[in-house]
Amino acid sequence: MRNVNPAANDSPPPVGAKLRAARQAQRLTLDVVAQHSNLTKGYISRVERDDTSPSVASLMSICQVLGLSLGQLFEEPDSAIVRLDDAPLINLGGIGAVEHMVTPRGQSQVQVIHSEIASGAHGGENLYTINCKVESLHIIRGELHIRFAASSEVLYAGDTITFPGNEPHSWWAPVESAALWVLVPAPWSGLV
Repeated sequence: MRNVNPAANDSPPPVGAKLRAARQAQRLTLDVVAQHSNLTKGYISRVERDDTSPSVASLMSICQVLGLSLGQLFEEPDSAIVRLDDAPLINLGGIGAVEHMVTPRGQSQVQVIHSEIASGAHGGENLYTINCKVESLHIIRGELHIRFAASSEVLYAGDTITFPGNEPHSWWAPVESAALWVLVPAPWSGLV
């Protein structure tokens, strides 16, 4: 019987970017982390650039200052792909629009909706609001007119508008168009 022993990977997993992101998210300087971890600023900088392989003790010291567990440094990020062809159809009330939710069901932080919009389609006669803090609309192709209580805007392919979700608005498409609506946080996660 053959003895099969997997070889160790020559390069350690990169953890520097995660450490830097955690430090910057907390608005901590290298000096502060160095002072509280009893390591030098230069050493921490090299660790963040993955220029050196820190010892477990050094990593534990840095993680303790940043409020991270060692395990968090090696976790793979959660990611999910939603193919447009597989995305569920939803209806936000637009007339003449085919809307697909292209973020995963259950995602509560953000919701992205892909809309194929027929010429003459609209969001209704009355202004409406969406139950979210921020709404962003990006025009993929075509043209969309956005109407607010006190103003209106015309958006063309490549344009993006961002406004509060509680701002009464409606829309109208004079030509066939496609758009992405981004709602933060997601007003509906798709879970029943």
